Amino acid sequence: MKQDNFKKQPLIRKPAVAGFFYPANSEVLAGQIEELLNQAENKGLNKEIKMMILPHAGYAASGLVAATGFKSIQGKNFKNIFIINPSHQDWFSGVALDNHDFWQTPLGKVRVNQDLREKLNKEAQNIFIREKAHSQEHAAEIMLPFLQKILNDFKIIPLTVGQISKKEIFTLAQGLKKYLTEKDLIIISSDLSHYPDYETANQVDQQTIQTILSGQEEKFEKTIKNLQSQNLPGLDTCACGENAIKIGLILADLMKWKNIELLKYANSGDILEDKSRVVGYASIAFSIGDKEPKLSLRAKKKLIEIARESIKACFRGKDFEFNNIFQEIKTPQGAFVTLKKNGQLRGCLGRVIEEKQPLYKVVAEMARAAAFEDNRFTSLQEEEIEELDIEISVLSPLKKIKDPKKEIKIGQHGVVVSQGAQGGVFLPQVATENNWDLEEFMNNLCLHKAGLNPEAWKRGEVDIYVYTAEIFTEKDLE
Repeated sequence: MKQDNFKKQPLIRKPAVAGFFYPANSEVLAGQIEELLNQAENKGLNKEIKMMILPHAGYAASGLVAATGFKSIQGKNFKNIFIINPSHQDWFSGVALDNHDFWQTPLGKVRVNQDLREKLNKEAQNIFIREKAHSQEHAAEIMLPFLQKILNDFKIIPLTVGQISKKEIFTLAQGLKKYLTEKDLIIISSDLSHYPDYETANQVDQQTIQTILSGQEEKFEKTIKNLQSQNLPGLDTCACGENAIKIGLILADLMKWKNIELLKYANSGDILEDKSRVVGYASIAFSIGDKEPKLSLRAKKKLIEIARESIKACFRGKDFEFNNIFQEIKTPQGAFVTLKKNGQLRGCLGRVIEEKQPLYKVVAEMARAAAFEDNRFTSLQEEEIEELDIEISVLSPLKKIKDPKKEIKIGQHGVVVSQGAQGGVFLPQVATENNWDLEEFMNNLCLHKAGLNPEAWKRGEVDIYVYTAEIFTEKDLE
């Protein structure tokens, strides 16, 4: 008698917060995500992102902050996505893996990487499978619809962090390092301050963010303890995913992900009416690049101030006076200043090579040039100043390359081509803003910027240089 072959039915984790944190209807959900991604700024990051800290509140509150992070990896080719989140629904010690084969959302199913789950399960006693830690937890689930909309063919490894010691934090970070590949991404799911008033949240969150940007886990821990010791009114926690962030900071140090950048900050008071009791949100990217982070928040704010005030001085008919200039912005460095009005380009000029003037003077001159000398636009009018959003790109030194197809990284590198007296330059964000691949990027650079044959770069007819840029806007620093 022939025996029927029975296949094991896959275990599917059903959505726990659809219809609450995000729409349960697939069309409505897809539309909301598309709208958030359209509203989000395209940071045009010049780095290869390996890890992000993203918020996990409902889309109505934290969706735009999250979308800014997700937009920076849209269309990338990730194989596995490790999601590390705190536990809001279950109380346990250690780190819990999930036992399901798939996670379901209104947009479809996402496969769990069972092989990696089993390897991590054997890594240490404090890493184990615990379904209860995931069944009602929202902090990982909230990430999935975004990932489903922006990526293709990826698997997830959800890890919920319970009560955990310093030693166990190191154990998990070391275990993750062992199994990470170049095509993997880490998402640390965490909101920031919980329940202070609007002004307190801004102050607390900026301190927390700055310690994260330092990349130092010990400094982060010390800052959190100091803030919580102040008994600030309403402050319940500085980061609900504190331990998850610590794991991320240690992992980033082990992996040498030294480029850490704030993509967007807001709190619920910026979106919802109630400013008396808010929650903070940030998107932060950890990435690989040609250079380590260059500018502090203080330096960025000062350069933005210099750019704006130097333009205003032109309308007063006075020379701009530099005040309170500090050493960090005195280094000779190239920079571009981009002016936008209502999201549209209003002027952009810069210097790629600048060996004599300090950065702060280059920014002041390029701000005025973008306002009054960009021949693509009429000169800026005084009434337009308050409508401008200023973006500054601070450039690394140029590096000459031989094989553009192998050495140019789209979205990471700006490129200069030159042939005799002719030449042209594109910033790194040009490729991502126009959704260009390498060929489109280089063809347009040669033809429209350098006035050369579009394929001159392929024929070896031009000298080619690459550089990276640290890019920031006024809105980033608010």
